[in-house]
Amino acid sequence: MSPRRSYDQYCSAARALDAVGDRWTLLIVRELLAGPRRYTDLHADLPGVSTDVLASRLKDMEREGLTTRRRLPPPGAAYVYELTARGRGLLPVLEALGAWGAGELGERRPTDAVRAHWFALPLLRALREAGAAEGIVEVRLEEGAFHLYADSVADSVEGPLYGDGPASGEPDARLVLDAVTCAALGRGETGLREAVRDGRVQVTGDGTAAKALREG
Repeated sequence: MSPRRSYDQYCSAARALDAVGDRWTLLIVRELLAGPRRYTDLHADLPGVSTDVLASRLKDMEREGLTTRRRLPPPGAAYVYELTARGRGLLPVLEALGAWGAGELGERRPTDAVRAHWFALPLLRALREAGAAEGIVEVRLEEGAFHLYADSVADSVEGPLYGDGPASGEPDARLVLDAVTCAALGRGETGLREAVRDGRVQVTGDGTAAKALREG
């Protein structure tokens, strides 16, 4: 196991960066906000990370009390990684970083990888701001689909905030939009209700969230 690196500064920001300041750590947290993930799933959704670096980061995160590893019962019998309460407490940090960096999401570069669920956290914030953060919301983009547990609250609800792929049952609301609109929502250039009115977001479903967005 690699030695623990430290800034050796008596400062809360420095102490936090001792734990999560290494490259890839916060992006691993982003992936684990979807719930328990296998190593192979994490590697697939973190394009650019080497297997050695990913394994090292996961060991460091377990040592810092951010994640745990457990073995699934048969027939799965695979190991999965999941966030602890301390790790889940990084959600506001990721949301703030995402909002701060949203202005950098201009035209997609040819080298940019993209996964549909990387828009989950900005859309959760957009749903809260629109007063439509209730139930399960399925989101469909050209890049793929994911679903949000829209009423998840970091400090009171355990379990995943989002999941890759369509919802397992009929969602309370289904949104169809494109990545450009997702980026605009993340930058705060438009609100979700406004995007629905303008036709940039199509909404179907009979749940409270769908009705709130259509009535906005």
